Amino acid sequence: MKISPFKIEEWMNRYESGALYDLSGTCIKPLTINELCGHAGIEAFDIPLDYGDITGSERLKNNIKSLYTNQELSNITVTHGAIGANQLVFYSLLEKGDEVVCIVPAYQQHYSIPESIGADVKLYFLKEENNWLPDLDELSEIITSKTKLLCINNPNNPTGAVIPNWLTEEIVEFAKKNKIWILADEVYRGLNLIGNPYSIAFADLYEKAISVGSMSKTYSLPGLRLGWVCAREDLINEINHQRQYNTISVGILDDYFASIALERKNWIEERNFSIMQNGIETFTDWLTNESLVECVIPTGGTTALVKYKKDIKSRDLCKRFQNRTGVALLPGETMEMEGYVRIGYCATALKQALELFSEYLYQL
Repeated sequence: MKISPFKIEEWMNRYESGALYDLSGTCIKPLTINELCGHAGIEAFDIPLDYGDITGSERLKNNIKSLYTNQELSNITVTHGAIGANQLVFYSLLEKGDEVVCIVPAYQQHYSIPESIGADVKLYFLKEENNWLPDLDELSEIITSKTKLLCINNPNNPTGAVIPNWLTEEIVEFAKKNKIWILADEVYRGLNLIGNPYSIAFADLYEKAISVGSMSKTYSLPGLRLGWVCAREDLINEINHQRQYNTISVGILDDYFASIALERKNWIEERNFSIMQNGIETFTDWLTNESLVECVIPTGGTTALVKYKKDIKSRDLCKRFQNRTGVALLPGETMEMEGYVRIGYCATALKQALELFSEYLYQL
């Protein structure tokens, strides 16, 4: 099977680890095992390092179930991160020749894996003038009677746009009318800056909607490599069939610590919301005083998509900027958005890094 180079991951692998200040990432400062266990009052644990429950422990799946309003344990399976969840959904649902519409910008998985399977993939680009939200009139011009799957990301990476609940409901009604599946990558669900931190889950509204979640973003535990799929039971059964070929089970320690974290999610959410609030205030202050950039202020997630007013390719800009200052940014080209950079506004030393970016832009 041939598949396109994963541009964002190849960039991150090359440039993220050596950065002095990393503004290219998406995770709020990860928790340590000591922090998590200390809050849980756990001083030691004795767990046999076997395979554990193949599709996730009952304890963990009950905790995941609590994040939804209309799901049972049979609607949930645990995966190797959201990246494993998305892949398993595509492998379980799609065949060569199927038509897929992907809302972009988004994680490259959403369109490159379907393309590698042989699906006919159409990209629908969100527009800045619409606050990076989908327009159903525009979508209706792309979706046809052959469309099988619509891929959507909410809150959106990299724009930080959050689909309001009323629009989510309209998208669901649109999908029902057209009898199409929805893959909703909801790894940033729980990180809304306005109103309820948790948007309505697509899977709670529609039997052909699939919600994907993860411990990486909302719960600051990317090192656990643990995600999940929430969907109707027959699709979960097919996913569990597919996973026997590539996952078997997630690590038993991942399952254990994810359970602990979700049982203390209120504490993690409070911690992370404080970091987000400080970050968005710093970021907004910088935008107000920086004339060489434009940005729709994020309403959720952990990232912003920033347009810069310089005639330079985003890869060249980010490469030269990091070589000069040590600050890592993500070029928009890696997410099909040339002329932009992605900035993680929850990053450590955000103010200093943004000041360095301003100085660099004025020198170009």
